[in-house]
Amino acid sequence: MTMTNLKVGLVGAGVFGGYHANKLASLNDVTFIGVFDEDKERCEALASKHDVKAYDALKGVLNASDAVIIATHASSHGDIAKQALKAQCHTLIEKPIATSLEDAEEIVRLAEHNTLVVQIGHQERFVAKAIGLDQINEKPTHIIATRNTSYSPRGTDTSVTLDLMSHDIDLCCYLMGSTPQSLSGTSEAIRSKTPDRARAELNFKDATAILSSSRVEEGVSRQMTLRYPSGTILIDFVEKTLQHNTPFTLNADFANDAKAADSLGAATQSFVSSILNGTDIIVSAQDGLNAARIAIEIDKA
Repeated sequence: MTMTNLKVGLVGAGVFGGYHANKLASLNDVTFIGVFDEDKERCEALASKHDVKAYDALKGVLNASDAVIIATHASSHGDIAKQALKAQCHTLIEKPIATSLEDAEEIVRLAEHNTLVVQIGHQERFVAKAIGLDQINEKPTHIIATRNTSYSPRGTDTSVTLDLMSHDIDLCCYLMGSTPQSLSGTSEAIRSKTPDRARAELNFKDATAILSSSRVEEGVSRQMTLRYPSGTILIDFVEKTLQHNTPFTLNADFANDAKAADSLGAATQSFVSSILNGTDIIVSAQDGLNAARIAIEIDKA
């Protein structure tokens, strides 16, 4: 793509929208053009902070942008992303890609048809790369992952499976290089209208993954145990610590690697590089579809 400076718009001026705005404002090869949010006051406040335009309609920011970042409520991702792709915008979608398979499949189709970059916000892949998990020449035989947080109304427009567990679902598929052959699971609503707690078993060709997620716990925990033929790796994504007894060359100090210390920034830079330089898309639309499909199947199980 013969472009030296990318005009990027932001859809969503909430908490994550604020994070993304900070990243966009820091990039030299990006012109952060403006923000759209249905909450006019919130939109104008974020736009004013970064001295960019506050758009009063989604169509306006899409028409003015080469690329957009979608950081709205999960249930709106699918519809906004489809509009962005139809407007010929490269698109970074915070996870999940969408909350319905129909929308997720249409996003994949539109990205391919229009030859557009679509990246999904499964940022833990950048942490995995900082550790060196992508360089291991073995596949795990067992994966155990727990991802818990305390209750907040934010994010409850979709299930904990799509909201939290989808990170670990994506990591399992990434490390295994495939989607599971079968799965089982349970999920239950406790404080929300959508499931707040979920547990799943993913069965790959030569491995099993046991995943659990909850957003109604007292504290925050995000841990993963990876068992390989050559040993075991224990990762704490909150404390950013690593323990292992394997022969693999891993980065125990990954907390100080830029990809892990600022995974959101690494993801944004990767998205921009894919557009401007044609570098590989780290988390593709198909990856996002795979994670969403598995999460939805767990909720239906």
